[in-house]
Amino acid sequence: MYQNQKRRTFYLNVLVVEPGYAPYEKEINGLREMQAVVGGGIQAIYPYQDPVAIVCNDEGILKHLPFNRSIEGGYGGVFGTFFVCGQGEESFCSLTPEQAKTYKQKFHQAEILLGAAGNEPITLKVEPRTKNKPSKGLSHPTHPGRE
Repeated sequence: MYQNQKRRTFYLNVLVVEPGYAPYEKEINGLREMQAVVGGGIQAIYPYQDPVAIVCNDEGILKHLPFNRSIEGGYGGVFGTFFVCGQGEESFCSLTPEQAKTYKQKFHQAEILLGAAGNEPITLKVEPRTKNKPSKGLSHPTHPGRE
């Protein structure tokens, strides 16, 4: 017998960081939306003591995505859009308001990749462009000049 089960909706409050732009908060739901944000398969890295994950495209550099931000601690840099989310015991979770504030500040400045010394990117930090705040239901905010 077929039973119609309701799909469980579980939104995560994350911080999206796009190349050249200031970070912004966004609610995402499930793997498909995670993949839509980063533009493909996802990979998580855990460079900080804080229980957060940086979730990025697992083939960002191979797909020639634009350089985004450098990550200290031997991680090099992230290519393409990524998001920062909380790390629960068994899965990703929403960022706390304090974590969102911390990582907005950490990733506020955009970076231009100038070169690399081993696995350490050499970058120039610049003021980011800002985007219009996304409306509910839109997967990406409107780019200035493309309305």
